[in-house]
Amino acid sequence: MANDEPPDEETLYDKPDEDKNRLRVTGPLTVETLQSFEPTAPDAIETGEAEAEGLQRLTERVYAHLQAAGIKNGIRNENAVFTRINPLAHEALHAEGFYTTARGEAKAYLHIGPQFGMVSRQMVNEAIKECRLRGDADWLVIMGFAFESDIENRSVDTKLGGFMVTKVRMHDDLMQEGLVKKDKKAASFVTIGEPDVVPERQKDGNYVIEIRGLDIYDPIKDEVKPRSVADIAYWMVDDDYDGASFIVRQVFFCGGDKDEFDKWKKGLSDLAKQITKKKVEQTLKVEIDDDAFDRLYGFRSNPIPAKKGRRVAVRVISQFGEESTKVLTLT
Repeated sequence: MANDEPPDEETLYDKPDEDKNRLRVTGPLTVETLQSFEPTAPDAIETGEAEAEGLQRLTERVYAHLQAAGIKNGIRNENAVFTRINPLAHEALHAEGFYTTARGEAKAYLHIGPQFGMVSRQMVNEAIKECRLRGDADWLVIMGFAFESDIENRSVDTKLGGFMVTKVRMHDDLMQEGLVKKDKKAASFVTIGEPDVVPERQKDGNYVIEIRGLDIYDPIKDEVKPRSVADIAYWMVDDDYDGASFIVRQVFFCGGDKDEFDKWKKGLSDLAKQITKKKVEQTLKVEIDDDAFDRLYGFRSNPIPAKKGRRVAVRVISQFGEESTKVLTLT
């Protein structure tokens, strides 16, 4: 064009040829625009004012939804709604919240993870340390959009009693005000269950990982409730975890109707497995051989060679979409 020459022709295709021999393993790509986009002055970027204002708006949205809908644990009508929240000027504990339990009003400390990034184990340890020093709460809530793999739910004992540490997944829509659903009672916060995983040593010296379910903390009754392994959609194993990258080396489908799954475990019925197989085939749009799916369905892993100090990471995805990882060290 610069030399007064016509531009090269480019043919655009709106209907590409379909290749029947290839399988799409992801859904159709979509693009979402960020709403309420406002221009930021260069001075605000340099001084960090824009980042601080964005974090403040996120925090206000989080507090509003905690008081409107509370934290759900994946079971219908079981959630902790906060009656009031008081912000704190602390690096690890960002607020204190109060909610109603069967015993009366209880107190929790809240840690809000980064808007862009994962909640780190170091920051969780700082929050636990500070919560232990204060010693006046029953619950430490670690909220985040993503978590490092080695962060686990647990109970912490203190001289005055103890408190529970629970990971809570925040819905991605909270990051942008325009994307948050109008109904504040939507599930913006869901507790992440702790996988109940047991390594079993076999006679030949190898290990087999057995998954028995998910442990969910109920703050209202102040008790840990076991969720059946039937509530797990699928789970994955990295049998040589390096502490940084989770590499899927084994994957298994699980779950279904609890009664039918129990019958399958006892060898009385294959209905739970067949229903799960059909769902997988519909999702992947492939036909899976019965013998192959027999090896992919279950709650016990393939044998893992014994090696002292070997780390095994187990990642579980429940039927509610919750994702949790537990790291084991073989002895």
